Amino acid sequence: MRIIPAIDIIEGKCVRLSKGDFQTKKIYNEDPLEVAKSFEGAGLKYLHLVDLDGAKTNHIVNWRVLEKLATKTGLTIDFGGGLKANDDLRVAFECGASQVTGGSIAVKDPALFESWLVAYGSSKIILGADALEGKISVSGWQESTEESIEDFIKSYIEKGIEYVISTDISKDGMLEGPSIELYEKIMAQSPGLKLIASGGISSIDDLIQLKNLGLDGAIVGKAIYEDRISLKELHELSPDPSLTREGKNFREIQG
Repeated sequence: MRIIPAIDIIEGKCVRLSKGDFQTKKIYNEDPLEVAKSFEGAGLKYLHLVDLDGAKTNHIVNWRVLEKLATKTGLTIDFGGGLKANDDLRVAFECGASQVTGGSIAVKDPALFESWLVAYGSSKIILGADALEGKISVSGWQESTEESIEDFIKSYIEKGIEYVISTDISKDGMLEGPSIELYEKIMAQSPGLKLIASGGISSIDDLIQLKNLGLDGAIVGKAIYEDRISLKELHELSPDPSLTREGKNFREIQG
């Protein structure tokens, strides 16, 4: 299972929210590059980068941060937030994203999202399937729908999607454990899916549980920033242990 640390961006700064609520914003570092380099320095290889300003305004905003992280680190970056038009995707890929995530657009303009799958291929496009009480939510989690997450994912598998990032919104940023039952249901329905878990991860035990489900990856955010999990522990759990370096906790690396 791939371990994917997360950086969420507001006004160019590294932040975390709880349950997607902008009123809960906490700034952890004003330099996302410093954070990304700490991940890379610990031997991690992937990064989940979210443009929260973009998610709120419905167009890519923090593309300069993406460009800086892509050019100044060797991390493989998946990027999301505010990708609502062809130009947004073009900018994201030109700035160095290896993959992009579309959630709201897959609900509100499925024809456009499907055209991205055709144009870029299923290895480049990740479906964002974020849900509250089992129902898909969109627009930065400000709008709920009546579509079940299982039906939503299944419909896009039929259209060629391979990768899905799924967040249980009630778990996001709460450090109370991931939605194991939700991921069990999704994997039982779609065993070949490259499912990436996001939200609620608070310990190495959580990650081991997810790994045992056969998930492709797990995104870890607040647990890193709050020193619940060290970067060394994350790397030891990820593939390719040959790259392991001596790792400390997040604040020691930052300091």
